[in-house]
Amino acid sequence: MIALLVAGFVGLFSETALNIALGDLGQIFNVNATTIQWLATGYFLTLGILVPVTGILMQKFTTRQMFMVSILLSIIGTVLAAIAPVFSILLVGRIIQAAGLAINLPLTQNVIFTIFPANKRGAAMGVMGLVMLAGPALGPTIAGLILDTLSWHWIFWVTIPFLLFSFIFGFIYLPNVNEIRQVSIDKLSVILSTIGFGGIVYGVSVSGELGWTNATVMGTIIVGFIALIIFAVRQTKMDSPMLNLKAFTFPLFVLGVIMSFITFFNMLSMLVILPMYMQMALVIAAFTTGLVLLPGSLLNCVLAPTIGRLFDKYGPKAVITPGTILVAIAYGLYAQFGTETALWMIVVTHIIMMLGVGAVLASVQTNTLNSLPKQYYPDGIAITQTIQQVAGAIGIAVMVSVLAAKQNSYMANIANVPTEAAAMGSELVFQIGLGLAVVNVVLSFFIKKPE
Repeated sequence: MIALLVAGFVGLFSETALNIALGDLGQIFNVNATTIQWLATGYFLTLGILVPVTGILMQKFTTRQMFMVSILLSIIGTVLAAIAPVFSILLVGRIIQAAGLAINLPLTQNVIFTIFPANKRGAAMGVMGLVMLAGPALGPTIAGLILDTLSWHWIFWVTIPFLLFSFIFGFIYLPNVNEIRQVSIDKLSVILSTIGFGGIVYGVSVSGELGWTNATVMGTIIVGFIALIIFAVRQTKMDSPMLNLKAFTFPLFVLGVIMSFITFFNMLSMLVILPMYMQMALVIAAFTTGLVLLPGSLLNCVLAPTIGRLFDKYGPKAVITPGTILVAIAYGLYAQFGTETALWMIVVTHIIMMLGVGAVLASVQTNTLNSLPKQYYPDGIAITQTIQQVAGAIGIAVMVSVLAAKQNSYMANIANVPTEAAAMGSELVFQIGLGLAVVNVVLSFFIKKPE
């Protein structure tokens, strides 16, 4: 587990660490904002395309084979990005990095559900939840510190020792735990999945620059949805489908997938919008922004294993419902923020938010997968991981678009004051987040422990 979790942390850290350096990299490589954004978009796009395929790969290849490929891709991608002399090589490095993470995340969950009995999975998934939150949350803070003291290359170099440790540790200790089956990979299913998830993630990712009514944006999203419908119909008619959609016949699984979508939509968009609010409305530096968000992230890291143990002891509702309520309270407080909000208030609110997300994230995932028979675990994991990546990409695109639209409207119609406009845009985003958080509170009352 150590080998898998360290590699997962590095991959998720890399997902957000570079975001804080995008402005500098645009000037260094002499490319515009739309082009440099591909360093983030390409990462999400790769995850959205490859994660669905890992469900079938985990049944075809051994745990060790999957792990070694994942780590080697991560190392190759990281080194390539660190030495990149031009933008195109940096982008290729990022895509290879994301391919490594796309294998690692579902593999880690599959190992947890294979080696831990049902009454101990909550604690194990709590530790994975720590990794899934700490990586993206600490990324901007550590990257800000690196940019202040070293060059951007070190955002990549600093992760290499951890990847090498993971590789060596996994090579020595990681056994084969999954059952290998004779399955054939249906090429048409892979193509449809790639066009479907890839089209949706690409469409929503570029909507911020091109606008939602742009022909390319609407076209790729529509084509993506059509491809997914054909993909789903094809899976139901195959003897050995690439992704077994029978998982959706279990009501608790469906409930968990919806709650996971809302949680990741809100969480990943909040990790982008909150720093934007602090830098644009409160006019504070990037590194200070990272420090303000640090206490919530660290507290969540400390408490994640404890939350997992509470899940094992008292069941899902006792952990998930209070978690969703904390998230809703935090969004209610965020929605009150303006241009004069004290930093201590942001710190306290972010701590409440991260405690809530920590209680919901891993617990919902554990309960969702516990509701499936063992033979559906690889498919259930591939489905939930894909939904999470797609939810994150859609959340960021939608919320950034809402923020920009409200900001522009305020400056054009009310007052040409950038700080006030940014505060008003952020307030609208947080109100939408509050609405979704309340939906999750209601859904949490229907959560129960699977038989």
